Amino acid sequence: MSDEQKTVQTDDVVSIEYTLTDSQGNVIDSSEGMEPLEYLHGHNNLIPGLEKELTGMSVGEEKSVTVPPEEAYGPRHENATQIIPKEAFPPDMEVEPGMGLQMRDTQTGQIFEVYVTEIRPEGVVVDFNHPLAGETLHFDVKVVGIRPATPDEIAHGHVHGEGGHHH
Repeated sequence: MSDEQKTVQTDDVVSIEYTLTDSQGNVIDSSEGMEPLEYLHGHNNLIPGLEKELTGMSVGEEKSVTVPPEEAYGPRHENATQIIPKEAFPPDMEVEPGMGLQMRDTQTGQIFEVYVTEIRPEGVVVDFNHPLAGETLHFDVKVVGIRPATPDEIAHGHVHGEGGHHH
């Protein structure tokens, strides 16, 4: 089977070029001017709605995909914010709005990803919602490469860089 006939399936390493826009047409992210995004298909490395649409595409194929919040970063939960005292951050840390931080729940040990929304005199406001929660996302994607994943990549659930991992 020639490469041209290959389609995106689980356990393939897929390279895509993409532009992500919101419902107003603002570009949120793009691979333009950079290397294509390479990911391991079928291992939750992309949002589910995009991965589902890429299944079965072949090299050179382009598609516009609209992904609802439920298949992207989920619905937005109001009141999912918290003010954290500035003293809780390392003194040399530059905390800025838009920044993603990992926080650990001291009771459960669970780690959360939070996003700084504003800095107030009484502390730092963090949001437990992903910045794109509640958003319908629009992707223009083009598949530029498909290759079988190595057994190591499949075992680890992600793509290894040039030359791979050495254990």
